[in-house]
Amino acid sequence: MKAIGYKQSLSINDPLSLIDIELPQPIASGHDLLVRVSSIAVNPVDCKIRQNVSPEGDQYKVLGWDAVGEVVAIGESVSNFQPGDRVFYAGDLNRQGSNAEYQLVDERLVGNKPKSLSDSEAAALPLTSITAWELLFERLAIKQQAPDLKEQSNDVILIVGAAGGVGSILVQLASVLTGATVIASASRESSAKWVKKLGADYVVDHSKPLEEQVNQLNIGQVTHVASLTHTDSYLDSYVELLAPMGKIALIDDPQSIDIRKLKPKCLSLHWEFMFTRSMFNTVDISEQHNLLNKVSELIDQGYIQTTVGKNLGTINAKNLRIAHEELELGKSIGKIVLEGF
Repeated sequence: MKAIGYKQSLSINDPLSLIDIELPQPIASGHDLLVRVSSIAVNPVDCKIRQNVSPEGDQYKVLGWDAVGEVVAIGESVSNFQPGDRVFYAGDLNRQGSNAEYQLVDERLVGNKPKSLSDSEAAALPLTSITAWELLFERLAIKQQAPDLKEQSNDVILIVGAAGGVGSILVQLASVLTGATVIASASRESSAKWVKKLGADYVVDHSKPLEEQVNQLNIGQVTHVASLTHTDSYLDSYVELLAPMGKIALIDDPQSIDIRKLKPKCLSLHWEFMFTRSMFNTVDISEQHNLLNKVSELIDQGYIQTTVGKNLGTINAKNLRIAHEELELGKSIGKIVLEGF
């Protein structure tokens, strides 16, 4: 089968950083589905793994943690799917990824593809939807409400880096499924328009001091912060803005943060890492299957939309190198997707 992989961690400008290869088609067993991949999305985690993780021995490492495809075979323990089903998923960091024609994935991490979306539109959603859902409802513990029965709450959530992949779905989930007031940060006019379109109540510019901008909104103190980028740079602002007993959830990798600053206000810090359930085979691993199906239903019911920012065409090494380069520059809006081999 066709795949894209690498044997050593290299700069994305090096043509060997990602190359077109041929690999044996895997065989499904246990809880695994064998999926014929039709579309993928590219995430910052792809770049981080490529830069920092070398394959074992003389093997190729295949990246990719967002995919849409068709189930073509199932393991003997599979109960949720059958061949012919159209699915979407983010998969498992410890296994070969979706940058291949066929991929094995545990059914407990897989959802039914939204019927109303194309394959590339659906491929933009799994990893960021899982991250945003877990961050919002499990880490920050904001009360989930039904879309048509929402009641305004006293929660005020500040989403920093809201125009990226995770932020683009997080803004929508917070707007549709909670009674919170949503403040989104964006530093460019195009990204500010994007997050406003997705449902943000207010937009602030994270390239300028946050405290003054948020205070000028006159909407009360922030109760929750979703810190999606440069947490170490904004921590002092969060401490200043948050109400006592407020919560911060982050997804990035700050080199150093002084958590003692959180003590006076009794603030809590929560890390969101959507691969934890699959890495440690947690007892509630099937929650990712459940939440992806909920996201699929919300899309088909018209409550939330895809977060595709750019389609780079065919799934091959050349186009994937372009995708990685754009993500490493940090200027992308929404998600980068590719489709077909």
